[in-house]
Amino acid sequence: MMQKQTTNVPKNFIWSLSDDINQPKKKLDAPIIDLEGFIRGDETATKKASEALKEACANHGFFQVINHGVYPKLLNEAYNNIGQFFSLPPSEKAKVVKMRGSLWGLSVAHADRLTTNLPWKETLSFPHRTKSDGDSVVDYFTSALGNEFEPMGTVYKNYCNEMQKLSLVILELMAISLGVERSYYRDFYKDANSIMRLNHYPPCEEPSLVLGTGPHCDPTSLTLLYQNEIEGLEVFVNNEWHLVEPRNDALVINIGDTLMAMTNGEYKSCLHRAIVNEKVARNTMAFFLCPADHKVVTPPSEILENKQRKYPDFTWADVVEFTQKHYRADANTLDAFTNWFWSNASSKENDAKLENVEN
Repeated sequence: MMQKQTTNVPKNFIWSLSDDINQPKKKLDAPIIDLEGFIRGDETATKKASEALKEACANHGFFQVINHGVYPKLLNEAYNNIGQFFSLPPSEKAKVVKMRGSLWGLSVAHADRLTTNLPWKETLSFPHRTKSDGDSVVDYFTSALGNEFEPMGTVYKNYCNEMQKLSLVILELMAISLGVERSYYRDFYKDANSIMRLNHYPPCEEPSLVLGTGPHCDPTSLTLLYQNEIEGLEVFVNNEWHLVEPRNDALVINIGDTLMAMTNGEYKSCLHRAIVNEKVARNTMAFFLCPADHKVVTPPSEILENKQRKYPDFTWADVVEFTQKHYRADANTLDAFTNWFWSNASSKENDAKLENVEN
């Protein structure tokens, strides 16, 4: 793409891409999986849902779910609070600015750790810990912004709790689709330490020069996204970008790198990006399911039978270190992480041998 010679878009936000960001896209023909029958234990509906999930996850790692059990009132309340937060005065939002090396807080274009190809967005990220002495979500809002934000924190606590419950439902269906013990993934993630993120994509007067989020696979496990009627999410399938048509009754689901490793590559991490538009802002809510930091990520034995391991055993803490300190998430994060992990493991082994010799 030829960049314009004169533009009001700051240089570090301009993406140099081989394709036109705003060219017309095909709409993605991804399955809409109805969870109602599976949730109530209907065997025929479960078989149909698991087959649709298997096809999507083996191909591109993306699908949507309906009849998911999350009340529309809660979805609307949580969504409306995005606008309330991002419309706060700068002095209020400054209280939660993300510090370098931290996962939590307000980030404007991830400028705390990136300098080029900046995403055209603001995000607020905060923790959801399934097992916690306190309430991680409400505690975050009240400690960072003040007690007057307790109602907002309570809304997102309830939303995160529902996303956690839904994640376990999807993971159980995923295990069925893979032909493994149906509780394997559900049990592994029942004490998850997850990430909740509010995304605000402002309008841009020259949207063909920027991206709201660059092409990447999520390094996390499972992403549950709620978006409004404004288009912007794109998924890379069959060597081209496809537009995801929003549905008010659906939640968008995609596989991340950590869960891909837990299937030994049977299911694919979803390559996606977000575009912005010229006239209106777009807001979304993303719940990133993550394992507890100490848990060892490994596929079930049924998947590994007579197959070579593609990825090492690792922990979520290892992934966080890699993506926060060494690598910007992209389409190749899992392979890059695997090489980095084995290199580190080899260095530690050599250091241990050397120490034994010296002693």
